[in-house]
Amino acid sequence: MQTFSTNPGKALSTRTGKITAVLTVFALALFSTVSYIQSRPEIPTNLAAYYAQQLQWQSCYENYQCADLLVPIDYTELKTGTFQISVLKYPTMGEKKLGSLIVNPGGPGGSGVDYAYAAEYLFNPAILKAYDIVGFDPRGVGRSEPIVCLSDNELDANYASDSKPDNEQEFTRTLIESKKFIQQCEEKNKHLTSFSTANAARDMDILRQVLGDKQLNYMGKSYGTFLGTLYAQFFPDKVGRMVLDGAVDPTISNFQQALTQAIGFDKAFVAFAADCNTRSDCPLPADKTAAIDEMKKILSQVAEKPNKRLSESLVLFGIASALYDSATGWPKLRAAITEVKKSKAGKFLELADDYTGRIEDGNYTTNEFDSGAIIDCLDFTDARSVKQMKEDSKVFAEQAPLFGPYLAYNGLVCQYFDTPQATEVVPTKTANPVVIIGTTGDPATPYEWAQGLHKILTNSVLISLSGEGHTGQGQGNKCVDGQVDDFYLENKTPMRTTCG
Repeated sequence: MQTFSTNPGKALSTRTGKITAVLTVFALALFSTVSYIQSRPEIPTNLAAYYAQQLQWQSCYENYQCADLLVPIDYTELKTGTFQISVLKYPTMGEKKLGSLIVNPGGPGGSGVDYAYAAEYLFNPAILKAYDIVGFDPRGVGRSEPIVCLSDNELDANYASDSKPDNEQEFTRTLIESKKFIQQCEEKNKHLTSFSTANAARDMDILRQVLGDKQLNYMGKSYGTFLGTLYAQFFPDKVGRMVLDGAVDPTISNFQQALTQAIGFDKAFVAFAADCNTRSDCPLPADKTAAIDEMKKILSQVAEKPNKRLSESLVLFGIASALYDSATGWPKLRAAITEVKKSKAGKFLELADDYTGRIEDGNYTTNEFDSGAIIDCLDFTDARSVKQMKEDSKVFAEQAPLFGPYLAYNGLVCQYFDTPQATEVVPTKTANPVVIIGTTGDPATPYEWAQGLHKILTNSVLISLSGEGHTGQGQGNKCVDGQVDDFYLENKTPMRTTCG
C-alpha cells in the first residue's frame, strides 16, 4: 500500500515536511533527548474543567518549557477519557508581551513541538520579543498519543512499494496492502476515529485558554492552514492574528484535491527543467515534454531494475522533496538525476529519506506516515468507489503525465476505514481579518487553493507571492515577511496583496 498524500512525507498531498534542514536536525534532537519528567495532571471531569486546567511548565531542552495538556478523547462523550497533548514553549524575553503565538508546520502528522523548537529560525527577533512561540503535537502525532501502525521495516517496504499499479495483478496487490494497513492500525490503536483535525482544532482552543490568551494568535503552514480554518469556523470570535500560509481549500473533492496537486507538481517540475537548462550541469533535454519523458524513462528503468533500495516510488518522493524548495532542492535534483543515469542511487535516496524522515540507521524520526493516513481519512471523506478511482486514474495520467499516475489512488486506504462524517466547511467571518498566503508556483498546495480559502474566510486578505516552492513566509521575500511581521506586531492588515 502506498499512501501518496501531501505532507512532507508519506504521500504527496497537502503536507509540508520540508520545513528546513536545520529543523530536521532539531527533530532528531527532540526524539533522542528526554530532559524533563512530567507527571500526569488531575483529570478534568467536564469541559469547563478542561478549560480551567493549569499547565505544569517545566524546563526542557535548555531554553524551552514543556508541559502536557489534557483534552477529551471524544467531545460528544466526555466519559470516554482523556488524551495527553505534548506542548513546547519558547518563552519571550521581551518586556511588552503580546501573548502566545501557536504554530503548526502542516501534515497531517507534522510536529508542532519540533516546529516551535526552531522558533529562532522561523521568526525575526522582534516577534520573539513580543510572543511566546508555542507548538503542540496534534492528537495522534509525535508525542501526543501517537498513532502507530507500521514498524520501521514495514515503513521501508511501504514507501518503496509500487504506487502506480500498471496491471490487474499490481492493482490487486495494492488493494490488499491498503486493507492490511487499516487492519493493523485498528488492531494497534484505540479510539482511532477520534484523531480528526476537527478535534485537534477544539484542542487548540483549550490550549489558547490555558495559555491565558483571549484570542488565538496562530501561524499555520500547509495542512496547518486546515487546522486554522476549522478553528476559525468553530470559534470565529476567538480568532486573533492568524496567518495561513500554503493554503488548503477544504471544499473541493478528494478527486479534485489530488488532481490539482498532481498538476501542481508537474508544473513545478517543468519550472525546474526550464531553470535546469540554463545551467551547465543540466541532465535533462531542453524541451519540457522531452524532459518529462526523460524522467518517466528513468522511473521505468528503476522500476524494472531497482538499485540498492531505490525504487520507482522513492525516486518520485525524491523529486517531490526537491520541488518543495527551489533554492536548495533544485540543485540537489539536478545532481540526483545525473547520478541515477549512471546507476547510482545515493542522492535520490538522500532526497527521499529527507521527505520520509528516515535516518541512516533505518529508523524513522516521526509517525507521520501512520498518523497522516488516518487523519486524512477522517478529515476528507471520498464517496468514490474503487472502480471509479480506477477510471479517474486516466484523467490523472492525461492532465499530469509525471505525477498523475502516482497520485491517482491517493486515499485508497480510506475505502477500508469506517469513518464518521467529516466536518463540512462553510463560509465564515472571523472577529479579525485572517491573512492567507499563496505562492503561484507552489507544488504541494497549489495557488488555486489559497484563492478558494480566501472565499471561505470572508474577511480574509490574500497575499499572492509570485515564485516557486512551498509556502511564502520565511522564504526571504521582504514584501511577504514585512507584512506578516507588521500584522503580528502592530495588527496592521496587509495592504500589498501581490508580492514578487
